[in-house]
Amino acid sequence: MRFARFGDRGQERPAVLDAGGRLRDLSGVVPDLAGEVLGSLPRLNPEALPLVPGAPRLGPPVGGIGKLVAIGLNYSDHAAELGAEPPDEPVVFLKATTALGGPNDPVVMPRGSVKTDWEVELGIVIGRRAKYVGVAQALGHVAGYTIVNDVSERALQLEGSGQWTKGKSCDTFAPVGPWLVTPDEVGDVQALDLATEVNGERVQTGSTSRMIFGVAGIVSYLSGIMTLEPGDVIATGTPPGVGVGHKPPRFLQAGDEMVLRITGLGEQRVTVQAEG
Repeated sequence: MRFARFGDRGQERPAVLDAGGRLRDLSGVVPDLAGEVLGSLPRLNPEALPLVPGAPRLGPPVGGIGKLVAIGLNYSDHAAELGAEPPDEPVVFLKATTALGGPNDPVVMPRGSVKTDWEVELGIVIGRRAKYVGVAQALGHVAGYTIVNDVSERALQLEGSGQWTKGKSCDTFAPVGPWLVTPDEVGDVQALDLATEVNGERVQTGSTSRMIFGVAGIVSYLSGIMTLEPGDVIATGTPPGVGVGHKPPRFLQAGDEMVLRITGLGEQRVTVQAEG
């Protein structure tokens, strides 16, 4: 099933998509797509629910996200484009939850930024608490999957003191969605195509088959470091084609449009703005 959240920022309501891709209001069934609800998402006939009128704003498809964890250099072909050795264990960093936004909300570059970059990533949504979980059990703790754009300010990330969290956590730098898609509908999560377009030009093309550390391994590894709670989101790394990997490097400018897609997970369409 495909779930979403709609409405003004901070006032989103839960929804489920019907067979025609229309939003059906789920607020009479669950208060939100958050917390323990994610461990037992409702199974029902969407056509029995009220149709959501118009074309409302979509928020992140998960409410109350406690942690936004990210994995760096997790695609072999992305590491190669940067001239980096593939890591022996997952590279872990955090993105501030104040970076969260909906799949079509604008990305606002911080003042003075000239090196803001795009990164399409498969997002894991945790459904059940995970602590010291083995690889064989890890996928049983996953509620579903979504798209995360791990927007990055490369000067903050790589220059000066070179702190990844600092370069990844600017406000609006984590568009999530449009949907939370359950594992049964996704199928083989290690066989999904990813793509990014900027102003209609394809800049990223990849497959989750090129992950160095797969979804089950990532969940297991992180659960040995920190408790993963329902509603936590994990961004699992990006394929090649990021701006910093272009020769010469290419970065976002105000007015650019990013379109991100992952097989079965929908599409993000984001306009870039400069902070006033």
